[in-house]
Amino acid sequence: MPAKKRPIKLSPEDRDLFRRVAGSARPLEQDRIARRAPRRAPLPDQTRKDEQEVMDSLLSDDYDPAEIETGDELAFVRSGVSQRVWRKLRRGQYAIQAQLDLHGRVVAEARELVADFLRDARTKGRRCVRIIHGKGLSSEGKLPVLKGKVNSWLRQKDEVLAFCSAPRRDGGTGAVYVLLRRS
Repeated sequence: MPAKKRPIKLSPEDRDLFRRVAGSARPLEQDRIARRAPRRAPLPDQTRKDEQEVMDSLLSDDYDPAEIETGDELAFVRSGVSQRVWRKLRRGQYAIQAQLDLHGRVVAEARELVADFLRDARTKGRRCVRIIHGKGLSSEGKLPVLKGKVNSWLRQKDEVLAFCSAPRRDGGTGAVYVLLRRS
């Protein structure tokens, strides 16, 4: 229930002064204040973008090392990539615009390096890059751990259109060419 207004008591001089200043102005018929539309809560756009970037950079390590052998070739192509483009990639006919060497890296470090490398390459507009993961000849059990991880990580990245083991001159089954989506 609205509070009742108390009348303001003015002296006759104040009343005359007010009438002279107010002139022909008339009192308003209603005494309600116009409501403003409630403000929306601010959207934390940058926070949301940062969180999405973190989620995008997270790469799963669900991988069985028995899946890939040292000499096995890696190959992956997304639907929509033309046969001509795929053939050029496999033959090494694209200029390598950047390279990442993972020799001697542990899995956690390699995962972060791959995510950062792909993000940086994409930011700089690079289309074809090479990742050297090694053949695993110096790893325990002679199994290529990073090779399998790179295989799994690259498949998870939407910006990767295709990748394949490099020709012998560029590292053979110890390296991959990666074709990135245009920015």
